[in-house]
Amino acid sequence: MQGSKRHTDREYEAELAQIRDQLLLMAGRVEEMIANAVRAIGERDPALARNTIEIDHKVNKTEMETDELCMRILARRQPLASDLRFITIALKMVTDLERIGDLAVNICERAIDLAGEHRLEGLDTLMQMASVVQSMVRDAIDAFVHGDPDLAQQIIDRDDELDELYHVYFREVLAAMLKEPTSIERGIHIQSVAKWLERIGDHATNLAELVIFMVKGKDVRHIGKLDP
Repeated sequence: MQGSKRHTDREYEAELAQIRDQLLLMAGRVEEMIANAVRAIGERDPALARNTIEIDHKVNKTEMETDELCMRILARRQPLASDLRFITIALKMVTDLERIGDLAVNICERAIDLAGEHRLEGLDTLMQMASVVQSMVRDAIDAFVHGDPDLAQQIIDRDDELDELYHVYFREVLAAMLKEPTSIERGIHIQSVAKWLERIGDHATNLAELVIFMVKGKDVRHIGKLDP
């Protein structure tokens, strides 16, 4: 009876809803950071890159607020069963979102470094990578909010598409460096942007795996499939 009372308490339900809202807020901000960071690369726009770096402070603040909220609920409410799993998974997810924000900052800093370059190799492929990782992050949070393991599985599968784009990009930049040796330093710098996008995809995959564990109670890390 006591557990039932906790579950139907309006204040408690509002706290759980607030966790969802905080995660949506963080995801929206890091998605914006990814888009702006890559746009700053393509448009050689250091001002946009610097403004985007400032968003990271808000991401960090939301992470701390969400951590505090989750810990407060755990201490006061002593949640059971699915609610406990939901809260502990949320604690893990905010860490991945914060790290995605850090990687977007890395891209912004590289955009500032490359702002004086007149030509950058493989921008179209880089933009495709950015689009994929944005959708992966967005869908991971949607899957979390709606408890949708099938959508989470689609995100995990999409990581293969991102890896293929990364390989395409590597070949494009390598070909440009071989053709024009003076572009080697620039190519190495721009290559790191693709690597950071690939790592964002890894974090989005982590988010999707957490959703599957939350809903199904099944750990699919290193397996890659909900039903192998």
